[in-house]
Amino acid sequence: MTRLWLIRHGPTHAKRMVGWTDLPADLSDTAALARLEAALPDAPVISSDLIRAVTTADAIQGPRDRLPHMHALREFHYGDWENRAFDEIDEPTLRAYFETPGSLRAPGGESWNDVSERVHAAIASLTGGPDLIVVAHMGVILTLWARARAVAPYEALSQKIDNLSLTRIDWAAHGLVPHFANLRP
Repeated sequence: MTRLWLIRHGPTHAKRMVGWTDLPADLSDTAALARLEAALPDAPVISSDLIRAVTTADAIQGPRDRLPHMHALREFHYGDWENRAFDEIDEPTLRAYFETPGSLRAPGGESWNDVSERVHAAIASLTGGPDLIVVAHMGVILTLWARARAVAPYEALSQKIDNLSLTRIDWAAHGLVPHFANLRP
């Protein structure tokens, strides 16, 4: 079994569809970062290759080993909607994308199922040790949470994943098991 310590990157403060857009994180809450770093086990740290995840991982790494950034741990790719405000996108598809997530893809982007498969394969390739710290994005964490809870994507979207929060999921031979979620140390 591998205990996954899933950290959502620091806030970007963007009010847009930020998926693969490479915005920096606001890491000014050094007290929260210190509490988070202290709450984590001595385990390897890996992050998405987007700067907001990379710098958050740098901030909480401490003396832990660092694995190379991983493209497969990126947020949802919103394609034509990328970096646009919600109210700029006048498409019925946008509402359906969030109300019936699953196989519906953002135009030129990814579906929930695409991201879930990408993330699941990436994490499967990394498990083996007792603990792994993963600094990633809300969508990445939610796809793992949905599998662990065996819930539909729409239900998973109601799970709140704050910036700089910690979600713990156990990766066992028989599947994913949620341990606790959305803790702010």
